Amino acid sequence: MLRPAVFIPESKRLNILLKEFRSNRNHMAIVVNEYGGVAGLVTIEDVLEQIVGEIEDEYDFDDEEDNIVMESDGQYRVKAITEIDSFNEALGAPFSNNDFDTIGGLVLNKFGRLPNRGENVVIGHFKFTVQRVDSRRLHVLKVEKLAAEAEIPAE
Repeated sequence: MLRPAVFIPESKRLNILLKEFRSNRNHMAIVVNEYGGVAGLVTIEDVLEQIVGEIEDEYDFDDEEDNIVMESDGQYRVKAITEIDSFNEALGAPFSNNDFDTIGGLVLNKFGRLPNRGENVVIGHFKFTVQRVDSRRLHVLKVEKLAAEAEIPAE
């Protein structure tokens, strides 16, 4: 459902903002500075985290050591913003960082477009499956190491 944007001054107190979010059934507002310029975006989760501390959900694994997480099935969950050098070091991959800084950039280039959730591509000895994507970028990939004979030559 499309709603009109809600604008709030950056000086608004959190307890008042939380009451407004709850009474208006709104979960997001655009923060403006004293000149009317956009200073940022605030969500109800941001307000609650300031009051009670960090709230974790299934998409919160933001520490750099959590960029690559080994799953119980032996595959890896990798944030698309993971630097290629970090990916190479953790998984023994040979990918070059000359053209792309992140593993998401490498995968996007191979697809040639923004892929849909569940789509996969093989690059070298790795199969990348898109787990989380929005209308602008990749967020999370599932990575499987393949046997050498399963490699598909790069185009």
